[in-house]
Amino acid sequence: RRIARDGPNELEPTRTRTLAASVLALVREPMTLLLIACGVTYALLGDRGEALLLLGFVVFILAITLAEERKTERALGALRELSNPRALVVRDGARMRIPGRDVVRGDLVVVSEGDRVPADAAVVSSPALEVDESLLTGESAPVRKRLWNKGEALLRPGGDETPFLYAGTLIVQGSALALVLATGGSTEMGRVGRALDSGKKDTALAHETHALVRALAIASASLAIVVAVVYALTRSDWLGGALVGLTLAMAILPNELPVVVTLYLGLGAFRLSRDGVLARRMSAVSALGSLTVLCVDKTGTITENRMRVARVVADGVRFDVGRSDADALPEAIHRVVETAILASRKDPFDPMERAFLELGSARLAGTEHLHPSWSVEREYPLSRELFAMGNVWDAADESERVVALKGAPEAVAELTGLDDEAREALFTQARKLGADGLRVLAIAHARWRRNEALPATLSGFKATYLGLVGLADPVRAGVTEAVNECHGAGLRVIMITGDFAATAESVARSIALRRPGPALLGSELGSLSDEALLRRVAEVDVFARVLPEQKLRLVEALRRRGEVIAMTGDGVNDAPALVAADLGIAMGERGTDVAREAASMVLLGDDFASIVSAVRIGRRVLDNLEKALAFVIAVHIPIVGLTLVPVALRLPLVLMPAHIAFLHLVIDPVCSIVFESEPEEPGLMKRPPRPPKAPLFERRVLFASGLQGLAVFCVVGTVYLGALASNAAEPLVRSMTFTSLVIADLGVILANRKLSREDASAPSRANPWLWSIFGATLGALALVVYVPPLASLFRFASLPAWVLGICAMCGLLCYAVAAWLRPSRCVRA
Repeated sequence: RRIARDGPNELEPTRTRTLAASVLALVREPMTLLLIACGVTYALLGDRGEALLLLGFVVFILAITLAEERKTERALGALRELSNPRALVVRDGARMRIPGRDVVRGDLVVVSEGDRVPADAAVVSSPALEVDESLLTGESAPVRKRLWNKGEALLRPGGDETPFLYAGTLIVQGSALALVLATGGSTEMGRVGRALDSGKKDTALAHETHALVRALAIASASLAIVVAVVYALTRSDWLGGALVGLTLAMAILPNELPVVVTLYLGLGAFRLSRDGVLARRMSAVSALGSLTVLCVDKTGTITENRMRVARVVADGVRFDVGRSDADALPEAIHRVVETAILASRKDPFDPMERAFLELGSARLAGTEHLHPSWSVEREYPLSRELFAMGNVWDAADESERVVALKGAPEAVAELTGLDDEAREALFTQARKLGADGLRVLAIAHARWRRNEALPATLSGFKATYLGLVGLADPVRAGVTEAVNECHGAGLRVIMITGDFAATAESVARSIALRRPGPALLGSELGSLSDEALLRRVAEVDVFARVLPEQKLRLVEALRRRGEVIAMTGDGVNDAPALVAADLGIAMGERGTDVAREAASMVLLGDDFASIVSAVRIGRRVLDNLEKALAFVIAVHIPIVGLTLVPVALRLPLVLMPAHIAFLHLVIDPVCSIVFESEPEEPGLMKRPPRPPKAPLFERRVLFASGLQGLAVFCVVGTVYLGALASNAAEPLVRSMTFTSLVIADLGVILANRKLSREDASAPSRANPWLWSIFGATLGALALVVYVPPLASLFRFASLPAWVLGICAMCGLLCYAVAAWLRPSRCVRA
């Protein structure tokens, strides 16, 4: 009944668009509709070959676009962990294992070290319990739990000494019996998930492209109707007029602009995947080039989300573990490390205990300071009365039992009976470690005779203080270099974390953040008005103890300042901000499913440095896309001119729908791959980001592209009129003009590999696709000109060698003119 009422204990899966819906959306595209209309018209005229050719183009477009759309979703599906964990519950007084999705409210669940909590619950029985809640709060250190007072309402996660467990969190020490209070979508994880709208967000690039296509579609439709009517009235051929009108509409409408944009973003996504970055939505690739702010979650993104020993202090000796290459530890230091290991479990889950074990394995291996043959005689767990714990060891090679203790400095000072001076020295040193963002534990040891009964509590031992251990969640390799490169590229880096201010500021200093402190706390942020927050986000680069909804508020404040924001994160607490940001980036390995679903991009290897590589790729994509779109605009002008001139002068038509489709599918998108493969421009990561409101189609580029197109039209139009003046047959005129146009377009590609005159004299760098694409294009041209069945479909005649020479000379002339008219593009400031 509870499952029927509340639903299963699982999050609602993400809905994906069906195949039928994808096909329907593609069929509605203007160019697809025009191709279908032309095919139907040819079928009505009885020209089946032409009709099948055009409809074949439609199928080709659909197949390629659908394949690209499905690829990313398949990659994401492979990334998700679909396993359903099992839970240990108590029902009818007996323990039983059940699927996690069958846990209901009111169940008693048993959790112990290493278990994932299956649902939100209250602790009803536990001697001591520590839980890693970093995926919800961003705090890397485990938090302690207390017993639940019946009637206490379920609270939000965060902080020590709360009685609640949350779905997805990890038990790192102790065990407990807990009463389930919420399941599925009602849990803390589900609450965040419900607030997400991970639907596709169009970028400014997509809006700009579609707006241009819509405007030209209206213009082309209006002009096409006029031309179709004029043609039909002057030649008494209404079906022919319809074909001319459709051909003109296809010639004017640059429907390949969205195709080229999609192609570039898809290839950009492929390049990102080779660098370990999955673009869940291809529009995210374009956002990379305009980023101005990178909001970074500390735990699991900048840091490794695991504790390591950073510093040990004993007998006045300070030992920095990460900065010392010495294999052997100083005498006073190795005693502290040895005792810290003995105060921990042999196979621990607690991240701090694992850190002790890792340090001992690295620095004490093969020495007498590790004791695998010793056995634990008694454990003294952490308690609410005393924040310390210890183990009594039966030491086979010692005359007495060995007692190892660790805990909070205050607790260990009490156990060791330090005098006031020694106690103050201990606390002073502990405060220094804490100021550096370290988690501090004090270490002590004692001896106990074998024939005496062990005391009931740790207070019964006469312990000796040994030293302090400072633990930290270490910064990932390469992060500092990545942050410096972001600064050089004009990207501001902001750290937003749920961790303590001292820890956040210490990490910020270690990665060379420009303003590592003071941090703005979540409690202060909550009291700020929207206007005051707008001022503070311009001054502060570190935000600590921040709640999930406050992360969202920070992102929204930055957007109001006109910033283009990327937000990284791995936990459920990051998901709302990942959605609100212009670009959400989730961690693939450590990240939760909720975070990955909310993000636009996923770092497969959790490598922060790959974000910088992604920005580099995004900027290169936008640069090369600008070159490609300038080329598309340039080659459209002669296509339109060669469609209008024969109608206006009542000359034989040179371009038919099949020819336009050939140019759209071969020349425009395929040849644009040449630009996509162009190497990045010098100083790509030394210039500011692209202004967020800067149009992709700058007037300077549009004007220069228009002049290039007019030049090509004049040259190819001269070929067309000259061929007619020589009384050549219509198929020969058409094939000569079409061949000249294709070769001229190749010349424009060569001219526009560099858009700026400033670097025109510099040698072009190798482009692996250039000659392959040229060869494929010329090969396809040769097939439609010289293979009789294809030439018949295209209404071509074979060209003699001398005519081919004329076409080649026209191409060289167009290259020279286009290179001289190359748009001069200034460095963006």
